[in-house]
Amino acid sequence: MLRTIGLMSGTSLDGVDAAAIETDGERIAGFGPALTLPYDAALRADLRALLDRAPGLAPDDAFLADVTARLTARHAEAVAALAWPAGLIGMHGQTILHRPERGRTWQIGDAARLARATGLPVAHDFRSADMAAGGQGAPLAPVFHAALAAPLEKPLAVLNIGGVANVTWIGEPGMLAFDAGPGNGPLDDLAARHGLDCDRDGALSTPGRADPGVLARLLAEPYFARPAPKSLDRLDFSRALAASGIDRLGVADAAATLVAFIAGAVGSARLPAPPRRWLVGGGGRRNPSIMAALRAALPAPVAAVEAVGWDGDALEAQCFGFLAARVAAGLPLSFPGTTGVARPLPGGAIARCDDPWR
Repeated sequence: MLRTIGLMSGTSLDGVDAAAIETDGERIAGFGPALTLPYDAALRADLRALLDRAPGLAPDDAFLADVTARLTARHAEAVAALAWPAGLIGMHGQTILHRPERGRTWQIGDAARLARATGLPVAHDFRSADMAAGGQGAPLAPVFHAALAAPLEKPLAVLNIGGVANVTWIGEPGMLAFDAGPGNGPLDDLAARHGLDCDRDGALSTPGRADPGVLARLLAEPYFARPAPKSLDRLDFSRALAASGIDRLGVADAAATLVAFIAGAVGSARLPAPPRRWLVGGGGRRNPSIMAALRAALPAPVAAVEAVGWDGDALEAQCFGFLAARVAAGLPLSFPGTTGVARPLPGGAIARCDDPWR
């Protein structure tokens, strides 16, 4: 068994999650400490700016280099703060562009710099091999979800609501995964336009009422008719949102409509068999408005992942600690039912602290 540290910087752009796990990449022997280091306002704003600029960015862009260095330094601080005697780090990095239809995905974060800063090897670049082989490059968490869910009754659906909402369906046997639709991303952007960091505790959305016309236009997007596996970029619905008329609504009704959009997208997902229950992770599980909408939209019980003893705040970071062990062992990261790749496929690379400067 390896002691690893997983690092995840999600599409909500709120900070870096770090979590310790003991695993061989197939079995999970235990978990260690976990924490979140928030990004300061300037770094978060610069990351958000990179999302808009990424399609035209050159790899040697000075602004990109500066943000990458600051992001990597924050990752190193998270490893130091965790103070876990690990032998390997798994760093996902920050996605600034994901265009599977063009075979392109881009996660920033300097693995070699992080290895030198921490003195530990760093597994990274988890998505490129899958995309080069024709896969979607996402989601990558399903194999971890399946390991966690080994003792649970199946079929089971695990829903992660970060900036994007993704689903893992686990059967006996079988696994299907895909991005279901928007997550907190558009809701966070709406909150930011009103001076807030997010729809904390549903304060924006709970007083509002979803607009049925706007919601119908959003749910008519062609993405929802496509079969899984499929994946999204955080900004993929920006054009649809702009054309939907949501900007003509008051803030509470706009927030309520976005919550209904999240739940409606998940509720329309086509699964191989109805799950016995839904387990919800990610920041969205903390929003009572989102959880209420999911319970109304889904025919099976819906609960936060803590209901089965999982740590919803650490889950994605734990996943990349688990996947780091799989990279080290040469085990597959993606599968036909998770990314659409033709066969189970290993991936990733490992940067070592004694590697020369690039």
